[in-house]
Amino acid sequence: MIEAADIREWRTHDVVDSGGHRIGPLEAVYVDTSTDEPAMATVQVGLPTRHRLVFVPLDGAVVGPGYVRVAYDKALVKGCPSIGTDEVLPAEDEEAVFQHYELAYQRGAAGERQLARR
Repeated sequence: MIEAADIREWRTHDVVDSGGHRIGPLEAVYVDTSTDEPAMATVQVGLPTRHRLVFVPLDGAVVGPGYVRVAYDKALVKGCPSIGTDEVLPAEDEEAVFQHYELAYQRGAAGERQLARR
């Protein structure tokens, strides 16, 4: 298990897929609001003048010297719903991110978001 405090130290380091292919730099970590454990990260992708942030689950992630290896293929990650580099994920768009990775999505008992940026 990667601790939230530990993975925040890897901001701007490369995120690579299971085959070692570079996806982009780690931008932020999102925790599951019910457990406060790291659940997703945003990765900066795109052309230098048109960056966007995509989400990638951190389940099965491995931290190495200068990189975070995720358990998902680069093409799958880059196809994930994205947000602009100055935006936050709207609550109504959270479920689409989970569906993209075929992961279960569940709001909190009071309808609160499942993800929170740390």
